[in-house]
Amino acid sequence: MITLARRRNQAQGHGADEISTSEERDYTVRAVERVCSILNLLQESIDGVSLIEVGQATELPKSSAFRYLWTLEVHRYVERDEQTGLYRLGLGFVGMQSRHLEVLRERARPWLEELRDDFEETTNLGILDGDHVIYVDIVESRHKVRLAASRGDRDPLHSTALGKAIASQLPDSRVRDLLDRTGMERQSDNTITSIDAYMDEIAKVRRLGYAVDNGENAADGRCIAAPLLGTHLPAALSISAPAARFTLKDVEKAARKLLDVAEQITTNPATSTETDGEA
Repeated sequence: MITLARRRNQAQGHGADEISTSEERDYTVRAVERVCSILNLLQESIDGVSLIEVGQATELPKSSAFRYLWTLEVHRYVERDEQTGLYRLGLGFVGMQSRHLEVLRERARPWLEELRDDFEETTNLGILDGDHVIYVDIVESRHKVRLAASRGDRDPLHSTALGKAIASQLPDSRVRDLLDRTGMERQSDNTITSIDAYMDEIAKVRRLGYAVDNGENAADGRCIAAPLLGTHLPAALSISAPAARFTLKDVEKAARKLLDVAEQITTNPATSTETDGEA
């Protein structure tokens, strides 16, 4: 990895000896920081953000904020809704996300197959898609009676183990915004329908490292999921099965294996963000 000290030396070797003392104390580039702030703001937004909101978040005058957004829009990293005037992430990020997703799917596939073989139940890989969970890969159980979705299916964030595991990776404010937007429709008698109760559940997921859907999405189903931390996308993997066959004792056993697999996937250089920027 190119360290900060090496970068400074390299910069000085290219005529950067004019860098002021104050700039040396703060080696970050202010303009880049502002771009990052804008992109982070857009990423956390559901409906888009206004020019005024961007200015407030970056402490920029309205005219300067507009120039930043205009430049990002030219390069397709930001797009503006002509009707609402709100800004959101543009198509420039779609290609990046597609590549990250394909790498993640390829890396996770053999582990999903191993989990299916170990527990003889359906295994899933899911990511956050807007305000729902979308299944991007599935390895089905060989049992005739099984719980299984189809690739591309979407499920609620609030009633699934995958949804909880993904929500545990997001800021609380964003989770609340997502739930406010979608509502918390009751899927079964066990579905959590209160935002405060759900946030308590997410705190538990963060503490344990895994999430459980105990008949909350389907009355006769049970699912356990682990977040894939450190990847480029809010993602998780899960094991799902009929509750009669997948007992709470089985869930405890599966949790250990699932956490180990999640670590194997996320520490792989191809899927981890920890290697970004290394040389």
